Amino acid sequence: QVQLVESGGGLVQAGDSLRLSCAASGSIFSTTVMGWFRQAPGKEREFVARIRWSGDNRYYADSVKGRFTASRDNARNTVYLQMNSLKPEDTAVYFCAVGSYIGSSRPEMYDYWGQGTQVTVSS
Repeated sequence: QVQLVESGGGLVQAGDSLRLSCAASGSIFSTTVMGWFRQAPGKEREFVARIRWSGDNRYYADSVKGRFTASRDNARNTVYLQMNSLKPEDTAVYFCAVGSYIGSSRPEMYDYWGQGTQVTVSS
């Protein structure tokens, strides 16, 4: 079983940057992808980015391409989401997740979830 803890959210102004962290405990040996999702009030969970635990493969939602960058530190069992040029529409609770299905952007394909961290972007 894997436990995920997100951190790094906060209140920022449009154009600012934040770096989210997702610290994983427990073995992630059997996982193939770490995903970032977000959910705004009254909205469904939305895919943001995913990164494989091994290799350089990354994939981003069109809405964040060129602004967000996913990375990882395998030694620390931590993944990051660097968010630049933030927009008010980026406001949401951001979740990290562990999945076993390579290439999946669907929330139901991910097995473990963190508690989320709030990101609020004011205009």
